[in-house]
Amino acid sequence: MGEKLHSGHRQRVKARYLSEGLDAFEDHQVLEMLLFYCIPMKDTNELAHRMIKEFGSLATLFEADPKDICRRCGVSENTAILVSLIPSLARRYFKGKWGEKPVLNSSSKAGQYSVSLFAGRTYEAFYLICLDAQNRVNCAALVHEGTINEAPVYPRVIVEAALRHQANSVILAHNHPGGSLQPSQADIEVTKRISTALGAISISVVDHIIVAGDKYMSFAEKGLLGK
Repeated sequence: MGEKLHSGHRQRVKARYLSEGLDAFEDHQVLEMLLFYCIPMKDTNELAHRMIKEFGSLATLFEADPKDICRRCGVSENTAILVSLIPSLARRYFKGKWGEKPVLNSSSKAGQYSVSLFAGRTYEAFYLICLDAQNRVNCAALVHEGTINEAPVYPRVIVEAALRHQANSVILAHNHPGGSLQPSQADIEVTKRISTALGAISISVVDHIIVAGDKYMSFAEKGLLGK
């Protein structure tokens, strides 16, 4: 009887998704449906509530380490992996939407593209977006993970990456997981050092994008790239 009840409930949830989409779902209902696909024949509603409460929000849960999800929620590795896949899948989806070699010929396009690279990242990362002569993306190379204060490593690594990916020009992009779009003094200084290093091999830095959540700030728009 219990199995039939769960089965009927699951069918209703799926039917609602098919007719309405996820927009009208509450967070625990989104997670409940996701858990259908790794926890068969069991009520996942209570577990969904408990998991979100444990991590504070659906986003924080999705961004958590699978080992922490297992330990804190008492779920299997299979369940933890499925849940923690969501941010990486979102990044892959957003990047895929841009196509193979998107043209980034404005600060707004550079900003929107950069936002897609950092979706769901809870730690600082630094990308070098290498462009060809038509401003098409040759490669978005992840060149560093960690705080920008570790700046001495950047110029050498970035010059190597720009040459390897045959960049005509580059866009620098890094994120501020804390939420502030304001560039730090270290951000400004490292931009100058990278511009100087790349300028020596005739590769120009056309922008530096800082991403915080779904917002961005462009050095080019703010006149911070310098001469």
